[in-house]
Amino acid sequence: MADLQQSELELGKSEDKGNGLSHDQELALDGIDIAKIEKVYQKLDWRIIPAFWTLYFLCSAIRSNVGLAQTMNAAQGHDLSQKLHLTPHQVSTGLALFYVCYVIFDLPANLIMTRLSPHVWMSRIVIGVGIVGTCMTAMEAAWSLYLLRLLLGIVIAGMWPGMAYYLTLFYPPSRIGKRIGQYFTAAQVSAAVVGLVSAGFQKMDGLGGLVGFQWMFLLYGLITVFVGISLLWWLPDRPLPPGEIRQREGWRKWIPEGKPALKGDDALIHYEDLTRVYHRRAWSLKDLGKIFLDWRLWPLLLMYFGVVGVGIGVQNYGTVIIKATNPKLSGVQLSLLFAPIWIMDLIAILLVTPFSDRFHHHRALFFSVPVCIQIVGLLVTTYAGSLRNPWPRYGGLLMVGFGLGPTVPITMTWTSEIFQPRHGEVGVAAATAVVSGWGNLGSILTTYALYEGWASDRKPGPHQFRKSNLVMVGILCISILSAFVMTILLKVVGSGSGAKNLSSGSSVSDGEGMTMDGAARRELQQRGLGRLWFRR
Repeated sequence: MADLQQSELELGKSEDKGNGLSHDQELALDGIDIAKIEKVYQKLDWRIIPAFWTLYFLCSAIRSNVGLAQTMNAAQGHDLSQKLHLTPHQVSTGLALFYVCYVIFDLPANLIMTRLSPHVWMSRIVIGVGIVGTCMTAMEAAWSLYLLRLLLGIVIAGMWPGMAYYLTLFYPPSRIGKRIGQYFTAAQVSAAVVGLVSAGFQKMDGLGGLVGFQWMFLLYGLITVFVGISLLWWLPDRPLPPGEIRQREGWRKWIPEGKPALKGDDALIHYEDLTRVYHRRAWSLKDLGKIFLDWRLWPLLLMYFGVVGVGIGVQNYGTVIIKATNPKLSGVQLSLLFAPIWIMDLIAILLVTPFSDRFHHHRALFFSVPVCIQIVGLLVTTYAGSLRNPWPRYGGLLMVGFGLGPTVPITMTWTSEIFQPRHGEVGVAAATAVVSGWGNLGSILTTYALYEGWASDRKPGPHQFRKSNLVMVGILCISILSAFVMTILLKVVGSGSGAKNLSSGSSVSDGEGMTMDGAARRELQQRGLGRLWFRR
């Protein structure tokens, strides 16, 4: 008790000083050298983040390759639409079907993950994505596109929210924003690299009787299957308290066991710092009901709805939008111009997400500013430039890419940060799945109803896709409004009668039955600028 009172005293002093915790203040908070804790989390980074980055790179490539296939080898009559004899409406339908399954199966997939070994479930997802991706090589008509996009949505469901849930088994919520941003860069690098590499696949057109986009599907699919199998050894299972041995019974006896993430003193330090994840209780339908009745879920969902809708719209129709600004561009040129959009996205992630963790009481600000940049970029893409000089419109797309970067990681982090203290492990699993799954209704809107799916808007001319761009501006405004409402309600309503706010500006609460471990006490205060990049 005396140690806890001393911690609270030191916390009060540090709050008065402003920016963040100094090394000495962090040391006083829990009586453990913060440098040792940082080293433990760095060891976890080396074990988890590269695996997540690799799997997300490949799964993102397979998910978005259909967008690139629409313009590959078009001059030879070998793009996706001509090869499969598809109308623009059929392409839009095929793209949207993936997200329909994503919306339906994201929540049950993530809840299953809480019952099983998380690393086994992640391996299952990646292997399934690789198999379906490989099968896309054999598409011959619209029905095969529909079927495989449906299957892809089913097998990949739970991957994105499952990754966020997995991180909360090893890190406190205030630290996962940067980690989510780190592996989320894989999607941006994937979009850029796939765009560049697709130029090479177009040179393989006709080799072995396959067209360019078929070679792309085949090679990415096979590599993804291999990586999915390797995850059984690469990723660690959920952590166990020091001294406890994992029981390998039933089906677990036949599954390779990954090496523990931490051993010895490192495992003990992690246990004391993040005790909450080691003592989980079985959840029930009543617990799920409480999560759905928590008002905090719905503003987060609307935030995600807007930004992921725009992101997927640009990902699937980026080359189509660029071609509308300059119809003279070839397929290879379109692929090369598509890549810088995602390089801008990557830069923004690396710049913004570390600050959003360090100043985690201000998530809404770090979310809203990039969304405003997206809005400006879409307006520039819509109204700037001319047929003689289309490059300002392309510049607007680069702005959209930059603004997109941090918004999805910040939304997922804020969701975990709010729901883990209030509802525990199942709160993170269910809330992240609902936000990312149901939020992808925005993806259905932008892939099915806009651009190629909007007959009057896709007509060639100076105003092509103008209405679609303005609809995306509208859903981004919904995202900003939701973030603003969330911030106001957190300050006015707070965490409700069942829990008290940890600080007046924080979205984190001490929840019902919350374990005040070392990390929870440190989350009372922002870390500020200290050790921003070099020591996490």
